[in-house]
Amino acid sequence: MAEGPDAPKATVSLDTLAEERLLDLRICDLPLQIEGTWLEERIAQLHQELKARGLLFEPRCYLADEWLTPEFEPEIGIPFFLAHPRLIALEKKMMLEAEGETNEWCMKLLRHECGHALSYAFGLNKRRSWQRVFGRSSQAYEDTYRFRPYSRSFVRHLDYYYAQYHPDEDFVETFAVWLTPGLDWRKKYQGWKALGKLLFVDQLMRGIAGKRPVKLSGRQHWRAANIRSTLRRFYRRRRQADAESHPDFHDANLKRMFPVGHVEHETRRPVAKLLQTHRKALLITVSGWTGERRFMVNEVFKAIHQRSKALRLVTDDPEPAAMLQLATYFTTLMMNYRYTNRLRGKDGKRA
Repeated sequence: MAEGPDAPKATVSLDTLAEERLLDLRICDLPLQIEGTWLEERIAQLHQELKARGLLFEPRCYLADEWLTPEFEPEIGIPFFLAHPRLIALEKKMMLEAEGETNEWCMKLLRHECGHALSYAFGLNKRRSWQRVFGRSSQAYEDTYRFRPYSRSFVRHLDYYYAQYHPDEDFVETFAVWLTPGLDWRKKYQGWKALGKLLFVDQLMRGIAGKRPVKLSGRQHWRAANIRSTLRRFYRRRRQADAESHPDFHDANLKRMFPVGHVEHETRRPVAKLLQTHRKALLITVSGWTGERRFMVNEVFKAIHQRSKALRLVTDDPEPAAMLQLATYFTTLMMNYRYTNRLRGKDGKRA
């Protein structure tokens, strides 16, 4: 499933290497491969699911910098960090989560990427019938997208209502739902407009069952084996790309919610201490409400915590009331970010 360039480099032991030395390793020098890991089993499962549906397609998988399917290429890139437990742990430390780290999560992502690869392999998105149902693949991918949480026009497979992002994503998310073993999608989506898309995909797959792909293989872009960046630089760039720099951004809003003062009696508590006590619950709750990644929520949390401490903000409110204010503020910020890629509102004013 993985070929020569992904063969392991036996000169480095990831299990025992100190973290500082690990971060200084180039990604291309990491001793990684798909064979013999849990990823090999997941890929075999994907191929079996396709075979069970009569599809003569076994997309090749390789280690890349992230989950991806190169445009027009029937190949699937899997994040390199999933090939070793030590790197999964590092990813979680740096980014708070390792996308696809569990069997179920990994399969959901593989089915999604397989939809892209299958479309390229058979030229499905060029068909007029496909375009009438999903739209045109030539539509530009925007940096952000506005989703409708309660829309029944789209299936719900990956988080963040991803089917609403782009016509291609609408198709691959629909395909992934169709492919999922044991899922009665006719019952689950009964009464939804999305059921029509699922029925179209069902008919489309029956039409290509037993047929060979037009394009069997392609180029594998962004291979981990070709990335000369060190892990340190790799994570620095990712964190910078995902986190908005905003010192003092929250001051005015925080001062409206909480007074500046000293802890003078037992009912008054520092806001910074309150935030730290409830950090995990805030990250989970706000991420769940907004669909934003915990890493970005955590970056905003760190900024608010730092400013609350620097401003010496306190509260006399009961703890649940104070936390409700903070959770509401976090949610407002993250929804602005989710829709506009900014923490500010559409008019440019602060949240």
